[in-house]
Amino acid sequence: MRAFVALVPPVEALEDLDTFLEVRREVGDLRWVQADQVHATLAFLGDVPDRRLDDLVERLGRAAAKRTAFPTAIAGGGAFPDAARARVVWAGLQLEEDGRTELDRLATGCRAAANRAGVPVDGTRFRPHLTVARTRAPHDVSAWVRLLDTYRGPAWVAEEMALVASYLGEGARGRPRHQVVETFALTPGT
Repeated sequence: MRAFVALVPPVEALEDLDTFLEVRREVGDLRWVQADQVHATLAFLGDVPDRRLDDLVERLGRAAAKRTAFPTAIAGGGAFPDAARARVVWAGLQLEEDGRTELDRLATGCRAAANRAGVPVDGTRFRPHLTVARTRAPHDVSAWVRLLDTYRGPAWVAEEMALVASYLGEGARGRPRHQVVETFALTPGT
């Protein structure tokens, strides 16, 4: 099973972002991510062998329990590798210092849990973001980045993370279909 571990914003936060972007989607050569698939990837796992799944789930549960829930909001945005020749347009997460620390440690814990369960992890450095669109070829998306910089969605508390299976080509218009395999609660904040 191809999978990743993600922080999934609540429906209300995703709907707010989707509404903000909706009227603008007709402009430009971007492939927009469906609102119900927007997430912040904590660890990309690639293929998870069935024999490793139970151990992975157990270890991810322990990793989540070591972290404290934190307040956040979808806010701002950017592009990878940069706005002038982007392949990805993303929205950011607004985090206080404690939240940033918890999120970084959560991502590190997820990657360590996967490695200990014998599941290889993509070695890309963790950069918290929510992919909202992709380009077919490198594209100048400076106007989109400026627009996203004006956005701040409703505040929410990140209380859980999810192990998500990704089925390539099985979603709408040949896109991936995502299915939550398991969710893991973070320790409630004070």
